[in-house]
Amino acid sequence: MDHDMPAGAHDAGGGLLGWLPSALALLSAAGAYLLLVRRARRRNPALGWSRWRTVSFQTGITLLGAALLPPVAPFAHHDFRGHMAQHMLIGMYAPLALVLAAPVTLLLRTLPASRGRQLTAVLHSPPARIVAHPVPALLLSTGSLAALYFTPLYDMVTGDPAAHWLLHAHFLLSGCLFAYVIAGPDPAPSRPGVRARLVLLGVAIAAHAVISQLIYGGFWVDIHAPIDQVQAGAEIMYYGGDIAELLLAAALVATWRPDRPRRPAPVPGDSAGTAFAPAVDRGRRSGQPCPRVLSRRTRV
Repeated sequence: MDHDMPAGAHDAGGGLLGWLPSALALLSAAGAYLLLVRRARRRNPALGWSRWRTVSFQTGITLLGAALLPPVAPFAHHDFRGHMAQHMLIGMYAPLALVLAAPVTLLLRTLPASRGRQLTAVLHSPPARIVAHPVPALLLSTGSLAALYFTPLYDMVTGDPAAHWLLHAHFLLSGCLFAYVIAGPDPAPSRPGVRARLVLLGVAIAAHAVISQLIYGGFWVDIHAPIDQVQAGAEIMYYGGDIAELLLAAALVATWRPDRPRRPAPVPGDSAGTAFAPAVDRGRRSGQPCPRVLSRRTRV
């Protein structure tokens, strides 16, 4: 750990005009979601759309705005504590809110039938099944943190504005992917059972804790920043990550629907015998005459 931030990190903001594209992009995403909700309600007024999902999406956009706009964004360009706060917002809190808004389900309700079938085919394709499995999602979201903070990659990325935006995109997409496969209400063809997802979530919690403790202790860390900033950033990662993952676990429990037990299929042609079997057994044990079973040809 050094006492200087990467060159170029101080002037990466670009003034107020530098934040304008981000603000416009976020406002466009929020407006597009509201338009899709309006279209979905018009197409099927009886089915409608959950207001909680709409609030969840707008909350996610607000969290992204807090991370990508002043005062957090300029602070993150010259202070590791701001970077870690930005990472928490972009990679953990905003993705959970966006995923709980069920954007894929909303698209399927508003797209034309042909486009909806195309989207469904993409979701069921082998590449999508591989990427949307919890293990690759865990590696992309949590495993990449070790490569970022324990190699010179962090200083290289934060010193280049274009690479820094690519890092933001990686945090957002990998966070959305992990939240989607763990607790997303949208359909996921390769999503495992609740127990497997809870185990993988526990692995993610442990990995975040280990990485943050290593950063705090300065083990294998390759971050050019003052020691007090690095340690404070590690604390933000430790406690902020725990809260975000507990919220993800709560979302998993809230969106979980237990499987209903399947009833045994009736034997063809034996519906009457099956219905009267308990009465026949009781009659034999008690010595009373068994009830008479009417055949299909018996007329009442």
